[in-house]
Amino acid sequence: MNKAKRLEIFQRLSEAIPNPETELNYSSPFELLIAVILSAQATDKGVNIATDKLFPVANTPEAIYALGEEGLKEYIKTIGLFNTKGANIIKTCKMLIELHGSQVPDDRKALEALPGVGRKTANVVLNTAFGHPTMAVDTHIFRVSNRTKIAPGKNVLEVEMKLLKNVPKEYLIPAHHLLILHGRYTCTARKPRCGACCIYDLCEFKEKTE
Repeated sequence: MNKAKRLEIFQRLSEAIPNPETELNYSSPFELLIAVILSAQATDKGVNIATDKLFPVANTPEAIYALGEEGLKEYIKTIGLFNTKGANIIKTCKMLIELHGSQVPDDRKALEALPGVGRKTANVVLNTAFGHPTMAVDTHIFRVSNRTKIAPGKNVLEVEMKLLKNVPKEYLIPAHHLLILHGRYTCTARKPRCGACCIYDLCEFKEKTE
């Protein structure tokens, strides 16, 4: 895929999705961090149901740490892997209090040192909270990148590196959410809605549906 075609793809996606942003509910970098930790192998909708109850009660590292694991689990027990996530969140809150003045660090290494935070979660926080040109390659981005041939790769890290190299500079920050939303609602896994796709003629997927 050439540079001109990639530029046209992101121009069209930007027109189709004028406000590309996360569907997780949050009002601070800390709330976003907690929501993203909870979102692993869970839906944004499911996470929002839990955090809409949790955050009015506790939305700082001190407040969630004060709940303790058992108290926190009462709010997140509807989410998959809530035991592990609850334990990691309490440990993360303790580290934020002790090491970072209760602030979410704007730094990949510091973020990835937090329990429950891997490369993908760090990328989401860096991009969404702090405006860094990062790519958190989830199942949607991986699928769209490979189907369209924008950034084909055998694993998430390969796709991430190719996206950082191939995405036009002016779209590096919004690209993350443009691709997620396109994959979530149009380029779906089982039955892609090719007939309703704004980049149908540019996409290099060989098994397009009508």
